[in-house]
Amino acid sequence: MPGMWFEEFEEGQEFKHPWSRTVTEMDNVLFTSITMNPAPLHLDAEYMKHNHPTGQRLMNSLYTAGLIGGMIVYDLTMGTTLGNLGYTKFDFPKPVFHGDTLRAETTILGKRESKSRTDSGIVTFEHRGYNQRDEVVHIAHRAGLMLKRPVDA
Repeated sequence: MPGMWFEEFEEGQEFKHPWSRTVTEMDNVLFTSITMNPAPLHLDAEYMKHNHPTGQRLMNSLYTAGLIGGMIVYDLTMGTTLGNLGYTKFDFPKPVFHGDTLRAETTILGKRESKSRTDSGIVTFEHRGYNQRDEVVHIAHRAGLMLKRPVDA
């Protein structure tokens, strides 16, 4: 199993995830459409050309967050998480455009034993997304319920 057990996480640990992905117009239009978001920011090139300082469509921020969130799974939580407990930070300091290439890094902000479960603990993650210019495009602080290593493992 590639994910990490609760006991393996330490405050201050840093991870540079190996995945990267160039985002496309198709990604943006499909995600924006299936989530029923009619904002011209994502769908209307002419509108953006004349009515927005960037002059171009922006990638849907929830797509960006989902992509960065997916890039961390194999290294950290694949098969060892019981789920997300919540986000306390969900920021987008720079826009993402069609053709940008994104990558992810994670810092472990803290961990504690679960008060209600003996088989798991809570890990607080900071996930950061970067573009090809090493600009931070997304920051998320997330609490995850992580399984403890089974006794027989």
